[in-house]
Amino acid sequence: MEELVSKLSPKAQKDYKLVVLALEGQQSAYAELMERYRESIYYMLLKMVNNTDDADDLTIEAFGKAFKRLSQYHPSYAFSTWMFKIASNNCIDFIRRERKKRTMSIDTGITNDDGDSVTFDIESDGRDPEEELIRDQKMEAMREVVMKLKPRYRELVILRYFKEYSYDEIAQELDLPLGTVKAQLFRAREFLANMMKNTKESI
Repeated sequence: MEELVSKLSPKAQKDYKLVVLALEGQQSAYAELMERYRESIYYMLLKMVNNTDDADDLTIEAFGKAFKRLSQYHPSYAFSTWMFKIASNNCIDFIRRERKKRTMSIDTGITNDDGDSVTFDIESDGRDPEEELIRDQKMEAMREVVMKLKPRYRELVILRYFKEYSYDEIAQELDLPLGTVKAQLFRAREFLANMMKNTKESI
């Protein structure tokens, strides 16, 4: 392992040390890795999707996936190479999903993994009372989970996902640096994901 690390560039060796520290539980190492590559990842994704909010979300998503798989990283190649690969693959999946939403034929349907033909019923603009009740119950359950977050995270989630503020608008509203907003929203989403595991049945 040491021989492989010694072949990396000085920058990549620094990244590897941060990976080791992160795996040992040092949160500051995660933050530093994110800070080192957030901007370059963001601009790469922005070129791919041509939408600032999507690029923001995909950047946070990419780091979330990378950090969950951090133990799989191997220094046979630079961390940056591994990170960019995860980000670009995730973005390609996103683009495919969006394209499928736009081009899928409602009349012909699709063929599922079992080879069966699946067609789609077009919903009317209005929900029936039962659908409305189920939706309201889900929203209420979601709000209950969000309200259990620490105040600073709760406010960010409400602004971003309930009021649909952009990252820039949140930064202005809360008078915070844009990078802080993104990093704290990333943490908030992690907390939410863990809390949602315990309330899955009600959501």
